[in-house]
Amino acid sequence: MVDVGYGPKPTNAILVAGNPLIQILKIQTADDCYPGRLVKKGTNDDDVVVNTQNGAAIGWLGYEQTIKKHRPSTVDTVYSANAQAAVLHGEHFIIVATLQTGQTITKGALLKAGATGTVEAATIGTHDVIAVAEESVTTTTSVADIMVRSRL
Repeated sequence: MVDVGYGPKPTNAILVAGNPLIQILKIQTADDCYPGRLVKKGTNDDDVVVNTQNGAAIGWLGYEQTIKKHRPSTVDTVYSANAQAAVLHGEHFIIVATLQTGQTITKGALLKAGATGTVEAATIGTHDVIAVAEESVTTTTSVADIMVRSRL
C-alpha cells in the first residue's frame, strides 16, 4: 500500500483529519445511510436522506461524532430510521467516503455526488465538485472506500 500523506484510514471511524462543522439531524429513511455517505435534506429541515446522483448534498454522514445510542455498530452498517446522526460539512477535512462502481480515480481528481450517497468523477464546469480525492482508487463491480477532502 502506498502512503498517500494522510491516514492510515481509520478503523471503524470515518474522519481522517480536520475539524468539520457538525449538525445532528434525523435519518428519515435508512436506505443506504451508511457512515461516510453523502446526505441531502429530507422532508423537514431536521431530516436527512441518502443523496442522489448530482443531488444537493448538505453533508457527510458521520460516525464517531454520533452518540453511541444512535450510531450503527460499525461503519459498514446502515443507520436506523429516526436515528439522530452527525452530519459533517464544511471544507478542508479528510473523510472516508464511498466511491461508486466503475470508477478509476487518481489522487487530486475532482469528485461529484454519485448514486446512493457515493462519489464519482466530476468535470469542471459541468458538475458541482463536492470533494477532491486524497488517494487513487479503482472500482469495478462493487463500491470501495476512498479518502477525500470535503468541499461542501
